[in-house]
Amino acid sequence: MSLGGTVRLDRRTKDLIRRLRPGDIALIAHRDLDELAARGLERARVRAVINAHQSISGRYPNMGPSRLLQAHIPIVDNVGEGIFKQLSEGDKIRISGGCIFRENKLIAVGKQLTLSIVQGRIAQGQENLQREMELFINNTLKYAAREKRIFLGKIRVPKLPVRIKDRHVLIVARGHDYREDLAAINPYIREEDPVLIGVDGGGDALLELGYTPHYIVGDMDSVSDEVLHCGAHLIVHAYKNGRAPGLARLENLNLQSTLFPAPGTSEDAALLLAHGGGAKLIVAVGLHSNLIDFLEKGRPGMASTLLARLKVGSILIDAKGVNQLYRGGLRLSYVGGVALAGLFPLLIILLISSRLQYFFRLLLFKCRLLVGL
Repeated sequence: MSLGGTVRLDRRTKDLIRRLRPGDIALIAHRDLDELAARGLERARVRAVINAHQSISGRYPNMGPSRLLQAHIPIVDNVGEGIFKQLSEGDKIRISGGCIFRENKLIAVGKQLTLSIVQGRIAQGQENLQREMELFINNTLKYAAREKRIFLGKIRVPKLPVRIKDRHVLIVARGHDYREDLAAINPYIREEDPVLIGVDGGGDALLELGYTPHYIVGDMDSVSDEVLHCGAHLIVHAYKNGRAPGLARLENLNLQSTLFPAPGTSEDAALLLAHGGGAKLIVAVGLHSNLIDFLEKGRPGMASTLLARLKVGSILIDAKGVNQLYRGGLRLSYVGGVALAGLFPLLIILLISSRLQYFFRLLLFKCRLLVGL
């Protein structure tokens, strides 16, 4: 491999994706690259990816690197954090194999990943998954025992300007296949008109589909300025220690917001907000709910998510993966059925109409004359 281009860099991949242009070389610091981040890089049409860390360590089977390689986007891996001091945004660089050059000067060396290398580490990750699961379960149970009293108590919900009580609520986060799942439940959204809650970047997903979210809940770190200014009510997730990381950004943008102190993640906060607001039904799209999801988020356990889902109980429907249940398409049998249904009333009219019968007899007679019968 030998290629060149403009480098754009950020230690937070989701922040970098917003700035990328087609043909750029993305420099990231993303250990065990997840599939969602890889999709973002692929959609940005980057020429190559340079990672300061290991894109796949074999700790668990993360699918981000294989997705990029299958899209013919090369990866130079594990070049080290020092490259961020060597390069600036907009620098022109050249990659040759695992070597990175600026102005013909070698500045970093990594390993060019291949599909065979990645597949080997995926297999290693599968073998290691049982150990990771054991650690994950132990962490979950340990923290669930500590946090259960918070969830068992009543969660104070702020005053909500858009009524949630006795309504359906759709909560959207940027998890695996969230775009496809949103598209699959489009008819439900149009017919039921639920209250729309975007968890950080989930607000962008709703806006992309043509829906304006009623609420944005979260740390406000991965939601675009466009969504923050779309008219949604902004609810900043505050943690039990009083910290509210998203508040500073909104203050800088002169945007009004409401603090919502709640345990767990911003996704958990959104669930608790809908439940505490009296929702009739909660539909979740893109929420993180399994071992791989949480490992990709860098979380060692899911105590808060487990407890939040137990508290929300039977009114929660998780639409994750719903796009894989049914994919309708136009079939020849459908067309034939419609055609037969259309011919049926014509046949009835023909049988009861003497004028039509006379017309068809005359037409048949002329056809016989033409062919000499």
